[in-house]
Amino acid sequence: MNNKKINKVLGNIIFYLGNAIVGLIFVSPLLWMLASSFKPELEIFSNLNSLSTFIPKNFTLANYVEVFERIKVFTILKNTLVYIGIVLIGDLLLGSMFGYALAKMKYRFRGISLTIVIALMSMPVEAIILPLYIEMAQLNWVNTMLGLTIPFMMNCFSIYMFYSYFIGIPDELIEAAKVDGCGPIKTYFKIIMPISKTVFATVLILDFVSRWNDFMWPLIVNTSPKNMILGPALSTLQGQFTTQYPMQMAGAVMAVIPVILVFF
Repeated sequence: MNNKKINKVLGNIIFYLGNAIVGLIFVSPLLWMLASSFKPELEIFSNLNSLSTFIPKNFTLANYVEVFERIKVFTILKNTLVYIGIVLIGDLLLGSMFGYALAKMKYRFRGISLTIVIALMSMPVEAIILPLYIEMAQLNWVNTMLGLTIPFMMNCFSIYMFYSYFIGIPDELIEAAKVDGCGPIKTYFKIIMPISKTVFATVLILDFVSRWNDFMWPLIVNTSPKNMILGPALSTLQGQFTTQYPMQMAGAVMAVIPVILVFF
């Protein structure tokens, strides 16, 4: 084996070994959380300076049992999935149609519309929480799924992502669809959507993770256990005077599994 091949093999070994080390560093908090969810409370912060902290010495499922006793896990998961499903459908449909209109349709004030979308992307949700809540209260949508979902069924970031993707689609494709008798709606559903699976998948994943982690708005607009979703539900595991870390770790593990599955 000549020096060139040896250097190539050594380079690959160093590259993959370095990636593996960095990967382990990044995933170590998740592994510690998983291990801690199976530990009794007195053991959770012991041996933090050694690798033994990742191995439960007194393995127990009591923390998971306690989570199921404290909150209605299956009802909360159902509410969360319904909430995410409604928001995703709205954002994928309405956001993509708006992005398509910005990218390919000629109408007055199109440039102003795009400027507003870009400007709103920089506005933190905290700036609109109060007027948004007042509006939901006036519509009698507080403690309802409508109040939870309607304000976030279209996302400016998603609109801009769709716009950025659709702007690259050749105009000749749309003109050919017009020649074949397709109107704007039919062109969108028959031509644009089938060739835009990549951007739809990207927005779906980003929206899913973002909505799965929602906490502030669901906590403010919904105080009823009937419509409670995952973020606010996990906050109820925090005691008023004490913190039961093993139970919180168990709840966090249950919450992070769907996100990891979506990531893969």
